[in-house]
Amino acid sequence: MKVRVVGAGVVGLTSALRLAQTGHEVDVVAAKMGNSTTSSVAAALWYPYRAYPEADVTRWSATTYEVLCGLTSDPSAGVRMRLGQELFRQQTSDPWWRDAVPELGRVAVERLPAGYGDGYELSVPVVDMAMHLPWLLGQLEAAGVAVRTRYVGDLAGAFEDVHAVVNCTGLGSRELINDETLTPVRGQVIVVAQFGLTEWLLDQNDPEQLIYVVPRSDTVLLGGTAEEGDEELDVRPKTTADILKRCTELVPALDKARILSHRVGLRPGRPSVRLETEFIDRGPVVHCYGHGGAGVTLSYGCAQDVAELVSGLS
Repeated sequence: MKVRVVGAGVVGLTSALRLAQTGHEVDVVAAKMGNSTTSSVAAALWYPYRAYPEADVTRWSATTYEVLCGLTSDPSAGVRMRLGQELFRQQTSDPWWRDAVPELGRVAVERLPAGYGDGYELSVPVVDMAMHLPWLLGQLEAAGVAVRTRYVGDLAGAFEDVHAVVNCTGLGSRELINDETLTPVRGQVIVVAQFGLTEWLLDQNDPEQLIYVVPRSDTVLLGGTAEEGDEELDVRPKTTADILKRCTELVPALDKARILSHRVGLRPGRPSVRLETEFIDRGPVVHCYGHGGAGVTLSYGCAQDVAELVSGLS
């Protein structure tokens, strides 16, 4: 089939790649590319964050974990397995997504930072999006997939010369198809120069004022915030100071880290990921959006389902 993917974040690009690998003739159109996408701001630590429903998210996350593990052998893909810890103030049970990872340990009590009572310890893929998005574009080019900058005002207009459309517009679906269940969840982060850090740390005890320190090859990403309903894209100096304070308390070596940039992105929050086929007058639309804070984590798993839905149309 001839298929057009609308949206060039990680979900759109992985869906297009999987469709091409399945044998479809694919192109991608999007108003925003590369550094303009929400995906480019992501910490891209594999973690099923603010995405639902749990059973499907666990399945999609497990598939993505496996795919990303396989990509660690290609340095240009920007994927590394890194050990890290999620820390809790009190004793806690295993996460609902436990079955998505092969191993999950507990941080020994004597290794917990002051003030913490429990913690998970696990190795997960960390994706450097400054490398992975260009890598995906290269894979698409090699597969014969054209990627073009184009604003799509309505899905009916995207059907020119194609049999089916895949909607991967994230928060943009709020306006594109009037999905009022989508909610922006503002995330502000800081990028600092790498200073020898190899392990990630995560603290979600305050659901709005998060703490995460995620090392990549040349940089370390510090976060962050999860401000529901907030669409301000400007960097807030007070938020920057608060993030630095929280992260430095957990990783004192950050005190001397060199700040490179500040970024803000809007996560596409939704009560559940929408991954289904809808038939409109012009033809079938496969929707794949509403991944919350887990676009990278769900991307390759959702792309597989997208390809199966499209193949089921032919």
